[in-house]
Amino acid sequence: MTLFLLLLPLLARAAASTELTFELPDNEKQCFYEELESGEQFHVDFQVIAGGNYDVDCVVSDPGDRVLYQERKKQYDSFSHTTSTKGVYRVCFSNEFSTFSHKTIYLDFRFGEERPLLPDMNRGTALTQMESACLSIHEILKVVVDSQTWYRLREAQDRIRAEDLNQRISYWSVGETIILFVVSIGQVLMLRSFFIDKKSSVATNT
Repeated sequence: MTLFLLLLPLLARAAASTELTFELPDNEKQCFYEELESGEQFHVDFQVIAGGNYDVDCVVSDPGDRVLYQERKKQYDSFSHTTSTKGVYRVCFSNEFSTFSHKTIYLDFRFGEERPLLPDMNRGTALTQMESACLSIHEILKVVVDSQTWYRLREAQDRIRAEDLNQRISYWSVGETIILFVVSIGQVLMLRSFFIDKKSSVATNT
């Protein structure tokens, strides 16, 4: 399975974050694995950005193969869970219901706790005005990053749809041109046949 557009984790966090976009062929299934500690929270966000009806099956299971999340033919969704046991957790995407169309899927997998932005944030005293301003800017930047990801996915989805529409219009234009030529040639041959029949009848009478 070919994976592409692998983005770097966010360096400002202790929590791990992986974003990737991958192709899922028709009649195939792709799984991703991550070993997590007990009591650790993780988040899964996914979206189908190209292919077919923009839908995919998704299943999240724990180390004991117990299903934590399962949805069929979803275009996008989010799932959060706090682990109860240590082990390898699995996120699987299935396109086995599709016979002809492959899908392009965006996946964002995050786990762990976010590291404090400031070294002394856990102290009992109140934050200074500078520290409060830093926290506010940090939260705004996180919103900006999420918005940029959303707009990037929408742009990719719209671009793929536009390219697909352009391809269909091109095929339709070529088909119309061929039909026009066939009809024109047919009309010319039909008119010629009328004159040939008329000449043949005149020659016979003479």
